[in-house]
Formats: sequence, structure tokens, C-alpha cells
Amino acid sequence: MEKILVIDDSPVQASLLKSILEDTYEVTTVHTAESGLHYARTGEYSLILLDVIMPSINGFELLTLLQKDANTRHIPVILITSLSDYQNEERGLTLGAVDYISKPFHPMVVKARVNTHINLYQYRVQVKRQASLDQLTGVANRRHYNTVSPERWQEAVRLNVPISIGMMDIDKFKIYNDTFGHVAGDKVIADVAGAAAARLQRTTDFFARYGGEEFVIIIMGGTAADTFEHMKGIRQAVEDLHIRQNEAVSPYVTVSIGGVTLYPSPRDSYDTQLKIADTMLYDAKRFGRNQVVWYSDQLELWREHK
Repeated sequence: MEKILVIDDSPVQASLLKSILEDTYEVTTVHTAESGLHYARTGEYSLILLDVIMPSINGFELLTLLQKDANTRHIPVILITSLSDYQNEERGLTLGAVDYISKPFHPMVVKARVNTHINLYQYRVQVKRQASLDQLTGVANRRHYNTVSPERWQEAVRLNVPISIGMMDIDKFKIYNDTFGHVAGDKVIADVAGAAAARLQRTTDFFARYGGEEFVIIIMGGTAADTFEHMKGIRQAVEDLHIRQNEAVSPYVTVSIGGVTLYPSPRDSYDTQLKIADTMLYDAKRFGRNQVVWYSDQLELWREHK
């Protein structure tokens, strides 16, 4: 159920709006601009209904704050007002409001306008989501990775928490393609991605297709040893799919994984650590494939002996 935030200093008016909409949406009401801003930043709202006339901070001022905040600027705002002059309507729309609802409320008009903007919001979210996903596998694509990776890196630096960067590659994939064809190869890429993604569902996990049969993993928090064990589980999950490989190579399709865990400082470079992860992946393949090789900034090295 989509969530709507009503910000109105009149409890009567807020309750009326809630009664009109609560059969279709989850509606939260607050009565000050300050609490409205707090809820908007911390909730996952699809629409805000904002009263223009409020004490302390009026609706136009709060709208400006919402538009400036990276956490709230994406939420559409409908202004609630008894003001009927075009000047105020133009001001609100210029500041970023998507629509107006005039007092006194007409329930059918309120529902119609809210439904319209909820549907538009859902459409925008879906378009944005599709633009960030790899069409073959359904995991994050390279473009989304390019956006998320520096954000995660800076967050780890700011919070002084460890970050793990891993690279995963399907072993002998060219031989598989040559043996079974590209259609089967595409299915293998999708199945491997699904098996890995199923084990990378924590809010601190990020998994993306890096290109071809190669994937990248970013994990916030956790020790190098714990992350190494987690990667071993992913490698095993892929092998357990029992996807038949060319018998001259191995019985089943497998993956190799390499990576690094560190406490990043402002002096460190994400790109440098990604190269280290890629080197660990190369070592995993050099040592025989179907294994994990992991490194830490404490000069520790873990290798899964096969």
C-alpha cells in the first residue's frame, strides 16, 4: 500500500483528508512543518499533501526545504490551500509542487488528483528502476554500479567502517558458449546472477553485472574473514546449480571470486582497491578456478583450497 504524508496544522482538516484516502492508502498526519520535514526524511512516502498556511514555517517555505533535501526532493507534493489567486498557485508550482487541492475539500476531486499523482510517481519509480537494472539478469547494471560504488565508498570513509569489494567471474565461459550456444550462455549468466543475488540481500550488500560474465560485489561492514566465508557460500551455491559444463573442463558451471576488505581512509582510492580485487580474482583462476581468494588491509590472505 502506497504511503501518503499529510502536513496540516489543523487536526480537523488533516483527519478529513485521512478519512477520504485511508481506504486506498496508508496515511500519516502531522501538524507542524518541523515534524513534517522529519517524517518526510525518514519515511518512504509516495506523495505529500502540504497545507500552505501554517505557523512558523509556511507551506511554501517547507516546500523549498523539501526540494533542497536529497532525501525528499523526489516525493511529489500537492499543496492544500484556500488561496484561490493565480499568483500563489504559480508560486507553488514554480517551487516544485505538482498540483493544488483547494479548501473546502471535495472528496472525489481529492481522490482523483491523489490517484493521478500516485500513479505518475509509481511510473517514474518503475522507469528509474528499469534503467538501473541489467535486462538479462535483473541485477544492478554497470551504470547503476558506477553511481552506487563511489557513494558506498564515501559512506565507509565517513562512518569508518570496513568495506569489501569483490569480483566474480564465470569459469571457462567461452568454452561453455562454444559448446552449448549463446542462448544457453545467456541463461547461465542469468542463473548464476540469481544464485549470487539470493545470498546478497542484506541492505549492506550491493551486487551488479560488471560486464559479460563478470560481476562486482560491494559489502559494507563485516570482517575480511566473515566476508571470505560469505563468498565461499556464493561460490558453492553456483556449483550446486549443477549446470552441465563441457566435460573436458568440469562437470558443472562454476565461478571464481576475488576481493579485498579494508577500512578506507580519505587517502585511499576505490579504483586501486578494485584493481586489487581483480588481482585476487586472477589468482583464484590461476590457482585452479572454482574458488575464492580474499585479501585484507591487514596483509592477510585467504584462499579456498580445492
